[in-house]
Amino acid sequence: MKPSEDRVIAITGGSRGIGRSVALRFAAENAKIIIVHYDPDEKAADETLELLAKKKTQAVSRKLDVSSWQDASAFFNEMIGEFGKVDVLINNAGITRDTLLMRMSEQEWDSVIQVNLKSVFNCTQAVIRSMMKERYGRIVNISSVVGQIGNPGQANYSASKAGIMGFTKTVAREVAPRGITVNAVAPGFIDTDMTAVLSEKVREGFVRQIPLGRMGDPEDVAEAVHWLCSDAAGYITGQVLHVNGGMYM
Repeated sequence: MKPSEDRVIAITGGSRGIGRSVALRFAAENAKIIIVHYDPDEKAADETLELLAKKKTQAVSRKLDVSSWQDASAFFNEMIGEFGKVDVLINNAGITRDTLLMRMSEQEWDSVIQVNLKSVFNCTQAVIRSMMKERYGRIVNISSVVGQIGNPGQANYSASKAGIMGFTKTVAREVAPRGITVNAVAPGFIDTDMTAVLSEKVREGFVRQIPLGRMGDPEDVAEAVHWLCSDAAGYITGQVLHVNGGMYM
C-alpha cells in the first residue's frame, strides 16, 4: 500500500458544504486538491481555494457538469495529464428537487438521477483506469440516510442515493484486486446550504428523530470520508458508513 502522502484528491461538489469540509480535512496532509463545482459563479469556489491556500495546500478549481459523461471523461483525462494521476475521488455532487411522487415531473426525476447517480458512474469510470494502473486508489461516494430508509417527497433523491450504495458495493468487488477501495458515506441531517432552506418547524422535526439530539456538521462527515481514504482503513471496502447521530441504526 502506498503511503498517504503527495496524493491527488478530486472532490465533486467541492466548493461548499460537505465538499468544502472534506477538502479542508485533506489539507492536513501534503495533498494536491482538485475542486469540482457547478455553481453559477466562482464565489464559493474562490472562498474554498483561499481557505486551502491559508493551509499552504496546492489546489485548483474547475466548473464541470458531472452529469455529462463526455465532459467528465474529458475533464479527468486533462487532470490526469496535468497531475499524473488521481489517487482519491470523492463523489459528493448532488441536488434535490423535492415533491410528492404524484406531483413529480419527469424533469425533476431525471435531473436528480443524472446529477446524483449518473455523475458517480461518469467520474468513477473516468479515473478508474488510472487507479488500476497505479494499483492504488480510494473512492468514497456520498450517499444519504434516505437512501436506506426513504423520505416522503424525495422519491428521486432517495432512489439516487440508494443507487449509490449498490454501485459502491459492486465496483468495490470489481477493483479490489488492484488495491482500490470503494466505500460510501451516508450522512443524516447535516447543517448545510441544502438543509438551510427548510423551515424551522421542519428542521425541529428532523432533530427530534436524532438520538444525539442535534444536526450534524459537515466536519462530522469529512472526518469519516478522510478516515476511509487513510491507510488505517486500507482493509475496508464495499461498506456504507452511516454518519447520522443515530437517526438510522
